[in-house]
Amino acid sequence: MVPTWAIVLDYVLGMIMWTLIGRAAMNIFQREDSTFFFMRVFVKYTNPIIKIFRPITPSFLFGGFIALYVAWFFYLFRFYAMPYLLGYDVLGMLSFPLESDFSKQLYQLFN
Repeated sequence: MVPTWAIVLDYVLGMIMWTLIGRAAMNIFQREDSTFFFMRVFVKYTNPIIKIFRPITPSFLFGGFIALYVAWFFYLFRFYAMPYLLGYDVLGMLSFPLESDFSKQLYQLFN
């Protein structure tokens, strides 16, 4: 049984990671200073996170690549540190609680 704190932490980290990925994807079609509502939301909620990672972000990255770079850190933490903190050697495919629950809901929806 996975502790509740681990599920909550993974959900929070997963939402941050996917929001950063969403910002990078939106940046393909929209500028960061766009007036489009969704782009403004992505920028508003991810800018504080990107600012935290600014000291370790390479200067040659630009635009959406910065958001992907920061999302990569969240992925690495979820993939390597979370199993270690929970005492697992290997978790396997769909081991992230957020993505696992999402895939279960999709499966129930379409079957």
